[in-house]
Amino acid sequence: MTVLLIAIALIAVSGLVALFAGNRARLATRLGAGGTVAGCVIGLVPAVMGLLHPGAQSVQLAWRIPGGAFHVQLDALSAFFLIPVFVLSALAAVYGGEYMLAYRATKRLAPHWFFFNIFVASMALIVIARNAVLFLIAWEMMSVAAFFLVTFEHEKRDVRVAGWIYLVATHLGAAFLLAMFLLLGRQAGSLDFDNFAATPTTAGIIFALALIGFGAKAGFVPFHVWLPEAHPAAPSHVSALMSGVMIKIGIYGLLRTMLFLGSPAAWWGPTLVVIGLAGAVLGVALALYQRDLKRALAYSSIENIGLIVLALGVGLWGVTSGHPIVAVLGLAGGLLHIWNHSLMKGLMFLCAGSVLHSTGTKDMERLGGLMKRMPRTGTAMALGALALAAVPPLNGFVSEWLIYMAMLHGGLELTGVSRTVLLFAVGGLAFIGGLALICFVRLIGIVLLGESRSDEARHAHESSGWMTVPVGILAGLCVLFAVFPGVLVVAISGTIQQVFGISADSALPALTTLGTLNVVVWIALGGGALILWSLRKCVSESADTTWGCGYLAPTSRMQYTGQSFSELLVTRVFPRLMRPKTSVVTPQGLFPAAGKLTTEYPDPLNRDLYQPFFERWAERFARLRWVQQGKLHYYLLYFVVVLVLAFGWIVLRGWLMP
Repeated sequence: MTVLLIAIALIAVSGLVALFAGNRARLATRLGAGGTVAGCVIGLVPAVMGLLHPGAQSVQLAWRIPGGAFHVQLDALSAFFLIPVFVLSALAAVYGGEYMLAYRATKRLAPHWFFFNIFVASMALIVIARNAVLFLIAWEMMSVAAFFLVTFEHEKRDVRVAGWIYLVATHLGAAFLLAMFLLLGRQAGSLDFDNFAATPTTAGIIFALALIGFGAKAGFVPFHVWLPEAHPAAPSHVSALMSGVMIKIGIYGLLRTMLFLGSPAAWWGPTLVVIGLAGAVLGVALALYQRDLKRALAYSSIENIGLIVLALGVGLWGVTSGHPIVAVLGLAGGLLHIWNHSLMKGLMFLCAGSVLHSTGTKDMERLGGLMKRMPRTGTAMALGALALAAVPPLNGFVSEWLIYMAMLHGGLELTGVSRTVLLFAVGGLAFIGGLALICFVRLIGIVLLGESRSDEARHAHESSGWMTVPVGILAGLCVLFAVFPGVLVVAISGTIQQVFGISADSALPALTTLGTLNVVVWIALGGGALILWSLRKCVSESADTTWGCGYLAPTSRMQYTGQSFSELLVTRVFPRLMRPKTSVVTPQGLFPAAGKLTTEYPDPLNRDLYQPFFERWAERFARLRWVQQGKLHYYLLYFVVVLVLAFGWIVLRGWLMP
């Protein structure tokens, strides 16, 4: 435990030292990124040991803050979430060290690395905190640091808007968490997690508060609207951390809270199943027609969070219905997908950052042909996209296969409405998988294949080794996790035991078989590639002009666009409220000017719910601006009036209730 605290302190202190580097961009980068890598490598050792050898290790120090205590503890659940925090943070720091040098002229690298290191350290502190005050302080540090990372390019209006949307959403969620901890603390008489134990009458209320508070951070629908705004605005290595790790901290908070609540109520599982299915469908559907590469990946994160919540809901359903095999498969699938998604989405955001770094754009309609110009990045991006689409033999398929098995077992073993709902959920998950496959085929085809659609794409170049090595490591881990899924379940069995109190042994034989099949498929693919490469060397090649149907000057404008690829599905299958908004200005008169066609891709919940609500209340609050006179004596008068009213209330209350 001491080693873990030293690692977290090293990350935070190195960020503080980087802040004092001032305008020396390279020095700030070496201090900030180097401190993060060193701290993560050191912290990874106790995290892995805590996962493989479950057993609580705690440190408790006196703290003068009322109700607070520096009480930290490492158990199996904390260790499970610490591993992706440290692994992805170290790789993102190495990547960001090269990526951020393109911004050295802005003289903002020292503050960036300060907030980056605080961001990483606070996430690690959250998962080991065992006191509500310490937890909320670390939670606020994480939220504020993320805000400054998101608004790094604050001179852009859309970046500022994205930052404020994120800040409002995260603090609304924090308000529900504060209410939850106050309710737990009132019952326990203490704010230490060890004393928390909800009563049957308040367990449902606490679960609902946790669902909203942590769900706002994780991106549960309908609290997801900040996520597709903040992820594209942040630097790419920060986007990788936010999508790969930060939103999983919300899942951690929900699982940790469930340990305080005792036996789960019967409605918790179905609630999570519905929330998960809704989030997965909405996320992948909106990802299908995004032009912004990072925005499409952000909506894909909403889909995958939905899959994780769906799996946890099925696991809870298995617990409450007395079917341990359903519970084990559901929780194992959800936990494995947390790790898998951290790798897959970290890989994709880093690849997207390399594309942006090389071309200067993340508009998919201005890309194309990058596989020829960026072969290493393009290959890794294609692998990550296939993994996210749950195509075997990659790691995304393994965790989704477990989720399928959990729902099929539940549909066959349960009775009544439960059977119908879970079998319907199987069909829903298959539909989501089909949409995800279309989404990432679109992404690969438009970004990597075909001809370049702009000068930026034509002049693209491969990134340096500092950026491609972290990408390669993540791609390799995606393959490794698919080959050894049984080993992973053994590693997380302590976490499964801690959360649900059941053994994971029943899921191991099938996973061993699945890993073996994945090895066979990889060997077959490697052998086929080797044969094709050998045949290519033996066959002589000749180039000739093909018949071009009378037109021998094709251009990139003759290719499918991203919108045309998904237009049939979007306009014919999706409901009207989820379709893009198109406006047309047609040419008029005998000598018309140019026409105009614009297409917008708004989030339907943001467009139809949140924006009208906040605009309406902003207009009402704007009527109170007369209170802001800008004169000090008016503000002093306001304080005096409030104090007089407060004393008057105290006197009146004492008179009425002697």
